[in-house]
Amino acid sequence: METKKWYVIGIMSGTSLDGVDLAYVKITRNSGYDFELLQTESLEYSELWKKRLEQAFSISAEKLTLLDAEYGVFLGDQVREFMDKNDIKKVDFLASHGHTIFHDPQRNYTLQIGSGAHLSARSGLKVICDFRVQDIALGGQGAPLVPIGDKLLFGAFDFCLNIGGFANISFDLQSERIAYDICPANIVLNHYTRMKGMDYDDRGLIASQGQIHLDLLEELNELEYYQQEQPKSLGYEFVEETMLPMIDKYKLSFKDILRTYNEHIAVQIAKDINLKSKKIQRDQATVLVTGGGAYNDFMIRRISELSRAEIKLPSRELIEFKEALIFAFLGVLKDQEEVNCLKSVTGAKIDHSSGVIYGSQLR
Repeated sequence: METKKWYVIGIMSGTSLDGVDLAYVKITRNSGYDFELLQTESLEYSELWKKRLEQAFSISAEKLTLLDAEYGVFLGDQVREFMDKNDIKKVDFLASHGHTIFHDPQRNYTLQIGSGAHLSARSGLKVICDFRVQDIALGGQGAPLVPIGDKLLFGAFDFCLNIGGFANISFDLQSERIAYDICPANIVLNHYTRMKGMDYDDRGLIASQGQIHLDLLEELNELEYYQQEQPKSLGYEFVEETMLPMIDKYKLSFKDILRTYNEHIAVQIAKDINLKSKKIQRDQATVLVTGGGAYNDFMIRRISELSRAEIKLPSRELIEFKEALIFAFLGVLKDQEEVNCLKSVTGAKIDHSSGVIYGSQLR
């Protein structure tokens, strides 16, 4: 097979609002796919942008439409600055996740803002985006989308676990890729740290000083979502409508909230790893852990103690930019009209090639 190469900038904004990740990557296809992270940068949101994105869930349709356009322009500006700063000349296209505002597959909708048309016009580059919408329309969850990248780029690991705003996992079972959201993670922890003027609990130090509230932990662990079989996914609506009121009614101290919720995350992740390890017949499975939660030493230690798995933490770049890398890869698959959404993962009617392309006619 002829070797092909693509140079792509992957753009990722997570629900935890810790910023925009940009990853300039080279994707190579020969007998299989390989990647090289050429340049990466994580851009923190200004307080204004953080506030606008936090409030987007409850603003009017007109203001949300404006925000979609302005956020696309903002992303275009960030890309141009990133390219100029790093003297990047060759880019085949941008692959943008956008920023999720609404995600409710049960009611057949999802919304990631960051207008692809505006991003393309501002950056002057071809853009591939809106990866989730088609999957929802085909009866799927629209999430998680990363597992195709886990399968084709990180297949050496038994499990790929990402701990970001939400914790999600993917693995092969009987030649099919299975994946789903395990539980809300940093989106809850960071909600409470921001109330104290902190972006996050560094290394889980504050949580480690708190006490577990057993009644709250039990109530969290008994939520109906955890009894459901995959495919399944979570959105901010679940956090706002169900989890935060459940936590707040106990009126716990800041440290005890963080301690209890860290334990909840660790319990849910370890439970799923242990259960699925039996299904794939691994006595000690290998788990690649990425996302901001990989830096939460306290949480990682609790996951390791509660599970029987071998936890693998990769390089800093891969921890922080794996999702941006894989969205670049999703863009490559879409550019070739190859499958980038798996029905075994999302529950859609068919495997399909998802994404919308802007700007190719402008080049």
